[in-house]
Amino acid sequence: MGGTGSVGVTESSPSPIDVHVGARIRQRRTSLGMSQEKLGDALNLTFQQIQKYERGTNRVGASRLYDLCRVFDVTADFFFEGLPNFEPAQGLNSGAPPWYDQSSFAEKQASFGQDEPSTASRETAELVRAYGKITDPKVRERILDLVKSLATAPSSPAG
Repeated sequence: MGGTGSVGVTESSPSPIDVHVGARIRQRRTSLGMSQEKLGDALNLTFQQIQKYERGTNRVGASRLYDLCRVFDVTADFFFEGLPNFEPAQGLNSGAPPWYDQSSFAEKQASFGQDEPSTASRETAELVRAYGKITDPKVRERILDLVKSLATAPSSPAG
């Protein structure tokens, strides 16, 4: 008699939220330099199932979201950042690694259409992976300060 689905979303079209979460999965996967096959192996899924999550055609359930958080080393808030009216939960990041900064992974969604990450995004992924392996908080802070100072320094011609 009456449907229980979302208003304005047909059975065949994915929810905008599912599409957004899928895009965030792809963004994090590519920023880590991880293939769909490798992510599928980590989650005991096929790469085709990963593709469906990334397109938003398959909805990510709570247990799968939990697994994604574990594999990607992020909090659940990561997958919803950028949605209208989304505000991260306060005081719940205590389980996140000490170097985790939610804003550091917020990139433009325009890059989601790229099949292969650019050289710059590969280098960024390598930098993030290496930075995440540093266990000493003082060393991490000094590295972050160095990178920030280099980013704001005037560039000089190579030669």
